[in-house]
Amino acid sequence: MSHTYSSNRIHVVFSTKERQKHLREELQPKLWAYIAGIARNHKFEAIKIGGVEDHCHALILLPAAMPLSKAVQTLKGCSSKWLNDTGVAGSNFAWQEGYGAFSVSASQTNGIVEYIKNQLEHHKRRNFEEEFLELLKRYGINYDPAHVLG
Repeated sequence: MSHTYSSNRIHVVFSTKERQKHLREELQPKLWAYIAGIARNHKFEAIKIGGVEDHCHALILLPAAMPLSKAVQTLKGCSSKWLNDTGVAGSNFAWQEGYGAFSVSASQTNGIVEYIKNQLEHHKRRNFEEEFLELLKRYGINYDPAHVLG
């Protein structure tokens, strides 16, 4: 083949350090748009970004040559810098070190987009910890309960 074709859709979830509720509701639309811009500027696509006060969901589409870890590092690092430079999330903002990443097929994309859109409603019934453990179980990811949430 003369070209490379890929469909690398990944649902990424990462939380604020110690799951502090720094991402106030009025800040979230600006932050989600900023994160989408980071992706665009680094040559990948953020299909949908969303979340609540203590964590972010990003459905991203990666080009074949971009490692997932580089994309996540870029999203977290650049957004953290912006949050600290502007002070809109308080002082010394940081994301938790790790993240969850879950592959998404083309046929699942709309469902994940709706899931991310409905985070506020979803978290009236379930906290981050419950949600994240459910994602790990749904995707068959083994984890150590003593260390999974940091």
